[in-house]
Amino acid sequence: MISGMRSRKGRASVRRREVVAGLSASLAVATTLPARGQTRAPACVLTPQTEEGPFYFDPKLVRSDITERQPGVPLALEIRVVMAKDCRPVPKARVDVWHADAQGVYSGYSGQWGTGERADRSAPGKTFLRGTQFVDDDGFVKFSTIYPSWYRSRTPHIHFKILLETREVAVSQLYLPDEISEVVYSGSADYRARRRGRDTYNDNDRFLRGRVGGAFCDVEKSGPGYRAAVVIGIERA
Repeated sequence: MISGMRSRKGRASVRRREVVAGLSASLAVATTLPARGQTRAPACVLTPQTEEGPFYFDPKLVRSDITERQPGVPLALEIRVVMAKDCRPVPKARVDVWHADAQGVYSGYSGQWGTGERADRSAPGKTFLRGTQFVDDDGFVKFSTIYPSWYRSRTPHIHFKILLETREVAVSQLYLPDEISEVVYSGSADYRARRRGRDTYNDNDRFLRGRVGGAFCDVEKSGPGYRAAVVIGIERA
């Protein structure tokens, strides 16, 4: 598996909603994603939350497959939600994810001129690459999606939000190794036309300076695509 790999040197946003009073959240990244049935708890490392970003909405779609036939390299995203203090699973937590498509466009929004293209690539009324899952008793959820593309001033990322009984307790972003992104963008026709315009990598993304501001996934090749796995820890005040 690959986690926190060296990144290439490379050449916005609505602030997240405040966490509901009485709750606070931090994020935790385990060095590996524990397999089901594994008894040894992973070591959790706390990292701060980040902004929600300008492209969130709740499509009210509880589903595992969020692709909606969007072209791109398949990505199996596996998330485990645990308590940051002791890595115990948090059953019944709601996990929302959303991210850009192979052209750097988010569904549901107009006026997306910041994607690195010369034309507006709006997608109003669309719901692709968005969805909700509720974790199982071991804290796991899995989404079937595609590898996200970049857009101007941002490295590739996946947004996520954790809610407990409708209360927002964590919001942040997941990141992928630049080495994997380069392979995807140079090797797939769905991304290749935009590869030369990429202006931001993990080492110069504004949310990742000092390697804070989100969680890095472990990524490995899986069939025609990739598997990305991460543990997210939440903490109540």
